[in-house]
Amino acid sequence: QVHVVESGGGLVQAGESLRLSCTVSGLTFDDYKMGWFRQAPGKEREGVSCITRHGDRMDYTDSAKGRFTISRDNAENTVSLQMNSLKPEDTGMYYCAVVPAYYNLNSCLRMKAEIEYWGQGTQVTVSS
Repeated sequence: QVHVVESGGGLVQAGESLRLSCTVSGLTFDDYKMGWFRQAPGKEREGVSCITRHGDRMDYTDSAKGRFTISRDNAENTVSLQMNSLKPEDTGMYYCAVVPAYYNLNSCLRMKAEIEYWGQGTQVTVSS
């Protein structure tokens, strides 16, 4: 049975940082690309960042470039998202996503139905 568990969300002020972590069990972690998605109230879920199986390439949505960094540790089956200079518009539920490896990295951020497993989400709230 596959488990995807996020942690690290919280309430912060604009300009502060948070680090999200996701631990995956029940599958061969480095067989998959990984991604972070978010959903703000009243909006569709959107891709924030994705990373290849061995962590050599990443992709970011435009609003995250220069502020967020995705990384993974295949020995620990974890993927992290370091979020700096947070803005109120970053507020939302952040979800960890397990992405089948055969998809190209540049399609990851647009995925929805293709995601193989989702975590339960961790809430990020940024106050102004």
